[in-house]
Amino acid sequence: MPAAAVVIAAHNLMPALKDRVKADGEILAFPDTEPIQALQTIIEQRPNLVVLERLFAATPRGAALINRIKSDPQLANAEVRVMSHTGDYTRQVVKPSAPARVIAQADGSQVELEPAPSSIATEEAPKSLDWHGTRRAPRFRVRDGIELQLDGNPAAVIDLSIVGAQVISTTVLRPNQKVRITVPNDDFVLRFRGAIAWAKFELAKEPAKTPQYRAGVEFTDGDAQALDSLISRHRA
Repeated sequence: MPAAAVVIAAHNLMPALKDRVKADGEILAFPDTEPIQALQTIIEQRPNLVVLERLFAATPRGAALINRIKSDPQLANAEVRVMSHTGDYTRQVVKPSAPARVIAQADGSQVELEPAPSSIATEEAPKSLDWHGTRRAPRFRVRDGIELQLDGNPAAVIDLSIVGAQVISTTVLRPNQKVRITVPNDDFVLRFRGAIAWAKFELAKEPAKTPQYRAGVEFTDGDAQALDSLISRHRA
């Protein structure tokens, strides 16, 4: 029989939170360090209720989990609820198109109904690295399979310009992080410095098998002519 509810919280907060969750059936509990396992169970069991402890819901991983659930049509019937372990806060996360409102419960307490975040939690970059929102140079989509390396770790290139790139990496990336960039070329290898301008943590979603980071990389001292040539060869 499928679980009635899935609860996600820090180990020390789980007992108090579970006591406050009312569900007609089995309640499965996952520590906030295991969002991937929790998501897999939610996909398989399709519970009617998913509860996230408030502190976990406020983290990038918590927000990513909420968005992953709300964006999956197969989980449309799952109610996502954010609760505090002390019982003084409850928020039901609804679809982005629904208006936010507060309703009164029979016991006199209030429940805040709020749209789900429109995107996965993003760690914003400082203005000095505002590459994501300001296109300082034309960006071009590149063919699948094009990679560069950030501090020696491979990252798939999504689009590219002479001043930056959008990449996907399984390695943790954080805004303002300084990186050494290596770009393989036909005749030689480009090496220069850069920084992470923005980053998003994304939970696994087909065809991806593991969590990943989508990020904008600012090139600090890249060879514009060589990068322009690279774009010409690999444009989608």
